[in-house]
Amino acid sequence: MPNIKSAKKRVKVIATKTLQNRALNSALKTQLKKANAAIDSNAADKEAAVRAAFKKIDQAAAKGIIHKNNAAHKKSALDKKLHAGA
Repeated sequence: MPNIKSAKKRVKVIATKTLQNRALNSALKTQLKKANAAIDSNAADKEAAVRAAFKKIDQAAAKGIIHKNNAAHKKSALDKKLHAGA
C-alpha cells in the first residue's frame, strides 16, 4: 500500500479509469457481437448494426482503448463480412 498522498491518489484514479476502460471495452464487444449476429442471420437492419459497431470501434480507438490499426482491422473485417454475400 502506498504511503505518499499522491501515490494514494494514483491508486484511486487508476481504479476508476480501469472500470471506465472495462465498461467501454465490454460495450464494444457487445456491439461487435450484435453486428456479427445481424450479418449471420441476414437481418434487415444489418447495415445499421454495422454502422453502430463502426461508431463504437472509432470511439474506442479515439479513447485509446484499442490501437488505431486494430480498429481499422476490426472495421475492415466487419465490412468484408457484410459485403461477402453481395
